[in-house]
Amino acid sequence: MNAGKVARYGLLTGVMLVLGYVESLLPVVGIPGIKLGLSNMVLLYALYLLDAKSAVLLAALKVLLSAFLFGSPAAMLYSAAGAALSLCGMMLFQRFRGVSVIGVSVVGAVCHNIGQCAVASLFVQVRAILAYFPLLLVSAAVTGVITGVTAKYLLRYIKKK
Repeated sequence: MNAGKVARYGLLTGVMLVLGYVESLLPVVGIPGIKLGLSNMVLLYALYLLDAKSAVLLAALKVLLSAFLFGSPAAMLYSAAGAALSLCGMMLFQRFRGVSVIGVSVVGAVCHNIGQCAVASLFVQVRAILAYFPLLLVSAAVTGVITGVTAKYLLRYIKKK
């Protein structure tokens, strides 16, 4: 890996960590655990303008560094499960013709919540998760659209440069 790639990965990882931190400061009134997924825009950038290996590396770096800097081992489990399922879903749906970056973002958000709920089901009653699950899916769709629209315009701008 050359110095340019290392610098790019370092910058993108830093952007993801800052976006994740800023996002943690934004209150989502009355709905615990729901976030916008702003750092997902960096993964969309990697999937569309770099390659899948880059996206996997960036996701792994974000999970590990976020847990180390801001979280806990339990938070890392939730984050890793969400990130892994999200990235798999995004890589799969990116291949389908007719699925835009917005659609890929929504799939990523929904898969992230499914991954986190799967981990949560190991620690709490499944019934409690199932009661909360529909709200999580709706919020994932909404936040996925917001993140996807933002990423769509950012990708268009970056491609021109």
